[in-house]
Amino acid sequence: MITKLKPALRGLVPLGTVLLLSGCSGLDLLDPRGPVGLEERNVLLLEFAIMMCIVVPTIVLTIYYAWKYRASNTSAEYLPNWSHSNKIEVAIWGIPTLIIFVLGIISYDTTHRLDPYRPLSPAVAGTKPALNVEVVALDWKWMFIYPDQGIATINQLAIPTNTQISFRITSDTVMNSFFIPRLGSMIYAMAGMQTQLHLLASQSGDYLGESSQFSGRGFSDMKFRTLAMDDSEFNAWVDKVRASSDTLDSNDYSKYAAPSEAAPVQYFSHVQPGLFEGIIAKYNNGMVIDKSTGKVMHMQSAMSDMQMKE
Repeated sequence: MITKLKPALRGLVPLGTVLLLSGCSGLDLLDPRGPVGLEERNVLLLEFAIMMCIVVPTIVLTIYYAWKYRASNTSAEYLPNWSHSNKIEVAIWGIPTLIIFVLGIISYDTTHRLDPYRPLSPAVAGTKPALNVEVVALDWKWMFIYPDQGIATINQLAIPTNTQISFRITSDTVMNSFFIPRLGSMIYAMAGMQTQLHLLASQSGDYLGESSQFSGRGFSDMKFRTLAMDDSEFNAWVDKVRASSDTLDSNDYSKYAAPSEAAPVQYFSHVQPGLFEGIIAKYNNGMVIDKSTGKVMHMQSAMSDMQMKE
């Protein structure tokens, strides 16, 4: 008996693997805590409802016709020579075409309006200055650099509520995917490249952040907490990080970037300016994009500009 069950159990292994590797919590997606996540949830539900306009009638009509024209129903209409109906053709082609057209309009509008590279509109984000955060995906942890505050953390992201967060994202390992389900907009982190993301938390809370793309042995623990708090609490958190005895520069960076699993939260009271640009530059022969001008330049020139500005 056990021998007969083994092949069946082996067949369930791929299904179990898929379930274990599923990227995020559906409950988080349906319970957003920011305007971007809220709009994405609404679009998801709207498109689902529109698609059900095809699925539900199809299922109902399938059951209805199967019952009506069952073999035991001798009173059902029998048309052995029937082959075509213009009305049916219009219905089965016209209705799906109309629905696809509507879905296309919705997708086009939201794709451009919720472009992760585009800053949030003042109507959504208000007039407060954005908080800049540089994100580096590592094996198997997340590093967050706050260039304006001169601090950094590992596996903990703190943000003030009702403030736009401007993320610049890269990877110093394989490709990962940065995702805070309750705030919305998953985006990739790739070595030698920089992606961008703009989010806002409208409510205080402790939200899950994760990598939603498999990246090796320690992937299951590649998670972080996003602490959304009011301005005074955020300033107190910044002071707490600045009280740390650890600092982060190009000499120590490799030690903290080395692969580790279930890495604890760590604070750095000082970060070497240009560290994020340097991580990108090492994959591009030392060339980086100046974030203020958008021009491609050598890392040494960029560092000189930063020192002059300081």
